[in-house]
Amino acid sequence: MSPGQAGDAPEGRKLLRALHEKGKAPKNVGMDRAYEGDETRMLAEELGMTPVVPPKSNRKEPWEYDRELYKRRNEVERAFNRLKRFRKIFTRYDKLDFMYLAFIHLALISDALQFYLNTP
Repeated sequence: MSPGQAGDAPEGRKLLRALHEKGKAPKNVGMDRAYEGDETRMLAEELGMTPVVPPKSNRKEPWEYDRELYKRRNEVERAFNRLKRFRKIFTRYDKLDFMYLAFIHLALISDALQFYLNTP
């Protein structure tokens, strides 16, 4: 959880450090272009992770990335869109972080149940 006025990239770097310290760092890190800055990519590489993010079109020295793995990022985006169906999450009515996170868990359970009940 981060404050609403916090920038994406600094918060993303905090998350990468925390995952590394806990020993839960993934091998590949799929990132949005908001995180494609040199500082974030270098941090991920220093921590032993492979950043999977396309360079912006105006980069003077673009890099190679796993295009097939990057295509899977849309699964995360679709999950966020499904969560936004729950007005309580979208508008952040809860004042306490643990209540907000509890409702996110409840929404994810509801989403999973809908998926499994509608699967033949």
